[in-house]
Amino acid sequence: MKKVAVIQDMSSFGKCSLTAAIPVLSVMGVQAVPLPTAILTSQTEYPSYQSEDLTAKMPCFIDEWRKMGATFDGIQTGFVTGKEQIDHIFSFLHTFYKDETTLLVDPVLGDRGQLYDVFSAELISYMKELVKNADVITPNVTECCLLTGLPYDRLQTYRTNEDYVAAIEEAGRQLQAETDATVIITGLNPPVLQGTRLVGNLYMDGTRSFPSLQAYNGMSYSGTGDLFSSVLMGGLMRGQDPIETMQLAEAFLSAAILSTSAEQVPTVAGVNFESHLGMLL
Repeated sequence: MKKVAVIQDMSSFGKCSLTAAIPVLSVMGVQAVPLPTAILTSQTEYPSYQSEDLTAKMPCFIDEWRKMGATFDGIQTGFVTGKEQIDHIFSFLHTFYKDETTLLVDPVLGDRGQLYDVFSAELISYMKELVKNADVITPNVTECCLLTGLPYDRLQTYRTNEDYVAAIEEAGRQLQAETDATVIITGLNPPVLQGTRLVGNLYMDGTRSFPSLQAYNGMSYSGTGDLFSSVLMGGLMRGQDPIETMQLAEAFLSAAILSTSAEQVPTVAGVNFESHLGMLL
């Protein structure tokens, strides 16, 4: 069985990070090996939460796993709290990343054009160094802008889907050239045209580019980015074509979002993905 080290936080409520990654990877036939960066009572968009930072414990995991002789087919990183944790991730990569290992970095920085409140601007430069080591990068549109310098506000001025996607693709190509990684930009949201609003993702590697857009129901839930990245990692571990895996992730999330919206679940609570895990078998 393939093993993936998953380096990110565990939020008890919000269906994100480790509580999203572990079931997805498991149902896709992959052993998820968690290295928690923090433990939170709930994800940070809840009005109140408590967090225990585990930065000081990360070297203990690295040392113990090294003594065990552990090996990993994949390494997946998500939410980190700052430079020190990124330094620990580099130490982890020095110990466990091999030529045959796949490193997927989800550069969690912000959304809706803004850096998350829990981060300082200096984290952007550290994240830029981390993504240079990645085989696959899954930024959302905001994170792509933060990593490349593309002004997010400019994207709101385009009046056609084609111009909007072309601007993001140019930034994605820049990121792909700087990292030599496969880049999948999530959360594309072109301007509303004739009452139709679309949402989607953009896949890019060194030879091909593939935008995938579908109708948007106007709902945005916690954890969908973590679920998307985990499906992608599961597909990579199974040897699936990454574009096909991206489309599988889209179908999985669309089904989960539709049923969650029908039940009027608060957006901070995340999507009811559990009943749709069978789609990933």
